[in-house]
Amino acid sequence: MFKKSVNKIIVVFMVLCLGMVFTGCGKSKVSQYEKIKESGKIVLGTSADYPPYEFHKEIDGKDQIVGFDIEIAKEIAKDMGVELEIKDMDFGGLLAALNTGTVDFVVAGMTPTDERKEKVDFSKIYYNATQAVVVKVENKDNIKSMEDLKEKTVGVQMGSIQEGIAKDQIKDAKIKSLSKVPDLMLELKSDKVDALIVELPVAKAYIEKNTDLSLSGITVKDETGGSAIAIKKGNQEIVDQINKTLDKLVKENKIEEFVVKATDMIE
Repeated sequence: MFKKSVNKIIVVFMVLCLGMVFTGCGKSKVSQYEKIKESGKIVLGTSADYPPYEFHKEIDGKDQIVGFDIEIAKEIAKDMGVELEIKDMDFGGLLAALNTGTVDFVVAGMTPTDERKEKVDFSKIYYNATQAVVVKVENKDNIKSMEDLKEKTVGVQMGSIQEGIAKDQIKDAKIKSLSKVPDLMLELKSDKVDALIVELPVAKAYIEKNTDLSLSGITVKDETGGSAIAIKKGNQEIVDQINKTLDKLVKENKIEEFVVKATDMIE
């Protein structure tokens, strides 16, 4: 009788173990793409100080983040069938936020450099912009080449591609790196820096609103390429979905429309 009871316990134990094995086998790791779909929300990381890419604007008495990058992000969320949540942070902290899971993707006029590609994956290039040097109007005739910036103080956004350009192309430059572009513009206007390096659309946006600023005649060499969207490594499904949206927007010429619309919104 005791033997039968022991045998029954063993059989029950084996059945339970087998059930646990099969249950474990049936479970697969949920991808980030599936998590986004299940939550009904995708979180965008950006640095909203870079018009016309992304910037703050008061609309109907409410502060909102707008720009052509934001319009692209909205299209990505729409095609995925989820809502878009925007998190605004310093440009230099965006990739860390992506890798810690604070955000799901980064759209911030970011260039996919080799160094950044080691940390994250990127979409296709969605926009190409040339670099520009901004100076005060009174200095326009004095600063016409990179050589003219030798030993001068040059402002750039911290962690940006322009920071690397200043270090590589300006001899003995005193580089001043700040997190926010508006702060850099104030530094230039108050003569705390001699020039700024920013992307051309950004330069034009600020110059149109500040008559004391001007484009210099400097041609900036930039072989790094345009802007792309950053995604945490190992999420090819998200990359493919984003690329699909970008292909559609390029085909329909929507990105150029977004750029014009965003530029018109700058105060």
